[in-house]
Amino acid sequence: MVAAQQPDWPDLAAVAEVRAELSVVPGLVVPEECDRLRDQLAAAGRGEAFVLQGGDCAETFASVTPAQVRDKLRTILQMAIVLTYGASVPIVKIGRMAGQFAKPRSSDIEAATGLPSYRGDAVNDIAADAAARRPDPSRMLAAYHASATTLNLVRALTGGGLADLRQVHEWNKDFVARSPAGQRYERLAQDIDRALAFMRACGVDLDHEQSMHSVEFFASHEALLLDYEDALTRYDDERGAAYDLSGHLVWVGERSRAIDGAHVAFATGIANPIAVKLGPAATAAEAIALAERLDPDRIPGRLTFITRVGADSIRDVLPGLVEGVTAAGVSATWICDPMHGNTISSPSGYKTRRFDDVIEEVRGFFEVHRALGTTPGGVHVELTGEDVTECLGGAHDLDHADLVSRYETACDPRLNTGQSLELAFLVAEMLHG
Repeated sequence: MVAAQQPDWPDLAAVAEVRAELSVVPGLVVPEECDRLRDQLAAAGRGEAFVLQGGDCAETFASVTPAQVRDKLRTILQMAIVLTYGASVPIVKIGRMAGQFAKPRSSDIEAATGLPSYRGDAVNDIAADAAARRPDPSRMLAAYHASATTLNLVRALTGGGLADLRQVHEWNKDFVARSPAGQRYERLAQDIDRALAFMRACGVDLDHEQSMHSVEFFASHEALLLDYEDALTRYDDERGAAYDLSGHLVWVGERSRAIDGAHVAFATGIANPIAVKLGPAATAAEAIALAERLDPDRIPGRLTFITRVGADSIRDVLPGLVEGVTAAGVSATWICDPMHGNTISSPSGYKTRRFDDVIEEVRGFFEVHRALGTTPGGVHVELTGEDVTECLGGAHDLDHADLVSRYETACDPRLNTGQSLELAFLVAEMLHG
């Protein structure tokens, strides 16, 4: 059985030692939380909720600081408030956080340097140095501790005031006031203001209502590094099933979703909700075969398909996928990843994405599902809580010359804070009708 995209570990004895240590540490999440997320994903598949999944392309150990975790979480919470109003249903908040430390690569050798490719901080170091690029299994332990730190921060922040509904809305009002495109979003912000006023008038005590001050936030990542994922899998006697306790939801990527591959085999053996990325070459037959392997019992919320086909292809590729899967009776939640199918190269050599392409893919995603009478279940976005300059366009109209200013990603380009919030307002408009 082929295990794609795995490191060429130079010391297998050291790998065995790390696996043994990871096999006895506490899980990062608990099965009850995974089951709750499965139920919420099922609701999204029925149109009774909407998923917002966002975070870094590749987390780094250096980014696990209180400020960076807070700012990323704050951006996602700000987006969620806007989407809640637009969708008029609960928003399922899932971070690409606390585990996204390994990345698939298109080549084992980096073209620019001739060095082994950087595969994420859980494997090697991004420094352009042969020693740094040597895969080191001890970094899996560092990834576990970095994930634990991130989750501890997230749990403290979401229960300790950062998620206060009124505070988050005030941040959004500030964004609208400062954004060059703010007039377009002002009406929606005012509508949310009126909704809060209406709640107060109806006697809802916004100061003491717990749901106004805290939120449930889930962690997800690509289940790429099988030595890590397998070592953190635990059997739950009460449920009679095994759970990968490295995160609440894990996904199988476009490069590792071979039906007879090791990643799909791993995912079949765990009870977590599972997602699969589907690129532009994916067929309905492949998606149905994956569903038969991963969700033979058709459990609502168990399986999510995350499509990443590109703005130019979404209206051509998605209808066949959705129609075929639906006709086969597959129970899946559909989420749009408008980032990975829209990566381009800047004349200066930077990988980047056009904000307009991101929006266009989301728009096509909604159009296809509405035409077919199926449910658009959510969006999956690579973003940061910082004012980086990695994606082109947006209200501030970043161009190719701006990329050099703050291009800080460890792998793929991310939307900055302003672009992320602008995306949320635009998606809210699509949801609102």
